[in-house]
Amino acid sequence: MDRQDRELGPQAVRVLDAAVTCIARVGLGKTTLDDVAREAGCARATVYRCFPGKQQLLAALVAREVAALGAHLLDAAAAHDTPGAAVTAVIVTAARDLQSHAALAFVATHEPELLLPHLAFERESAVLRAAGALVAPAFERFLAAPRSAPRLGEWIARLTLSYLCCPSDTVDLHDPDQVRALVDDFVLPGFAHALHPEGILR
Repeated sequence: MDRQDRELGPQAVRVLDAAVTCIARVGLGKTTLDDVAREAGCARATVYRCFPGKQQLLAALVAREVAALGAHLLDAAAAHDTPGAAVTAVIVTAARDLQSHAALAFVATHEPELLLPHLAFERESAVLRAAGALVAPAFERFLAAPRSAPRLGEWIARLTLSYLCCPSDTVDLHDPDQVRALVDDFVLPGFAHALHPEGILR
């Protein structure tokens, strides 16, 4: 159990796990608190003790899933000693995690109207900034100017989201070699001024 789950407590964690299962089965719109309570094996009142309503439950669920994704991405980057390898690991891991998340996949396929408003204009910018901040700590050690880390993270998030939403015939985000070529061509050159000299394009 990670720190966030420990802070939530076992009942809340069980409720959130049940919510993920329900959403993966029938989607956000059709998932009710009664469904979640049945899946969690608890009373509806228990769900309400953990979360006052569906919106609060969903907000907590998104926060938990994002935190878990962020921790996984930071761990993936930490296993590499060069910026190119670390960025590649973050992109490949993010693609795998996002595409294998059953609840997110159901919503993206069957309820895209719930996601699309967050992927355009001002809302998209906010999502990308948040994603950039989430992975920024993975890159600070490679940067002579660490304040550039959120911007690098945001650019990586933008690139990853673009390829996930519009798959390419030439770049498979699950193929580390193809992703590394993309990183060397389109990511690291734009941040050459911010990288430690000995880390450029490595």
